[in-house]
Amino acid sequence: MVAPTPITSKINVTPIIDVALVLVIILLITAPMMSLAEMDLELPTAKTQTLGDEVRINVTLGRDGELAIDDQLVSPAVFGTALRGRLEGQQNTLVVIRADAGASHEQVKMLLKSAREAGAERLGIATRPGNLEL
Repeated sequence: MVAPTPITSKINVTPIIDVALVLVIILLITAPMMSLAEMDLELPTAKTQTLGDEVRINVTLGRDGELAIDDQLVSPAVFGTALRGRLEGQQNTLVVIRADAGASHEQVKMLLKSAREAGAERLGIATRPGNLEL
């Protein structure tokens, strides 16, 4: 007499994996759409001015603390006096602070404070345009 062979049943997991991958793909496609609130918005438009006739003074702050007003190097001790001298007799002058990315936040803050104390009424900080994602 021949012994009966045991019956083994196997579950085919391929269809389960296929369904799971389709669900993951659907989730990846719809997830960015769910991160924004559903609101009716009208975003403001940016207004830019041309710098053609505007009087500007460029203040440059280097990584190691070097200072320059336009093309003249100045020491931090005489910065306020030198900037005050440049601002005398000029109205509505824009003082643009150009700071190296390696300069500390504290240095930039003190430079802005010194420029304000020297009489600068309009201050701006120069940046490099980057890629914005909305």
